[in-house]
Amino acid sequence: MAPSGLLVTGASFAAFRGLHWGLQLLPTPGSAAQDRWKWRNICVSLVHSLLTGVGALLGLSLYPQMAADPIHGHPPWALVLVAISVGYFLADGADMLWNQTLGQAWELLCHHLVVVSCLSTAILSGHYVGFSVVSLLLELNSTCLHLRKLLLLSRQAPSLAFSVTSWATLATLALFRLVPLGWMSLWLIRQHHQVPIALVILGGTGLVTVGATSITLGVRILVSDVLRSRPRPPIPEHKETKGTRTCCDGEPVTRDDSTLSLKD
Repeated sequence: MAPSGLLVTGASFAAFRGLHWGLQLLPTPGSAAQDRWKWRNICVSLVHSLLTGVGALLGLSLYPQMAADPIHGHPPWALVLVAISVGYFLADGADMLWNQTLGQAWELLCHHLVVVSCLSTAILSGHYVGFSVVSLLLELNSTCLHLRKLLLLSRQAPSLAFSVTSWATLATLALFRLVPLGWMSLWLIRQHHQVPIALVILGGTGLVTVGATSITLGVRILVSDVLRSRPRPPIPEHKETKGTRTCCDGEPVTRDDSTLSLKD
């Protein structure tokens, strides 16, 4: 299992780095011209999320044995899906190190390190592939997160598209992020006697890290996109308030404070 898994991981790394390079040849929307690198980076992340998130959902639907037996039950293509994801996270980490300072990127780099460590266990051992595929369901929510960020970069907030994306982000966060994380946590607790203690610690650390980050992110988006965007009574003399200001035509303009992002 290890040689083929490592080969797919390397190919995935090269493909995602090549995709980022290829996007440099395409025009960037004028509204996102000041941050071309971030636009390209999020576009690449969106491709990864669509590929692995939809792949995980279809895979678990067609082969539910992966959830019934997360340690041993998986078809050969499931390992390929996990290896593609590892290659992406390595490529994205390299991209951040090349284009950002360590101070700017350390939070996501730590997240990527935890995710790669957990997923690599499946690639190197050939076990826990089903468990890893369940974790890739989180990428369905990441798809909405990336779309939301692209709309923000292109100055499409507030708009109908942004509102729909925000609600979709919150809905998929609950359904495809918190529910799978809860299921994986419960499985790990119940089956800890079948799993080496080192993997229990590694998996538990990853679940706690991603779970805490997910809840924090959900709260920030709820506050930024929903609560602060509600209509408010007119403010005398058009004074600015925290998080919302009024422009010359009196329309509210919301500020996005949910700077935390996830790429799992």
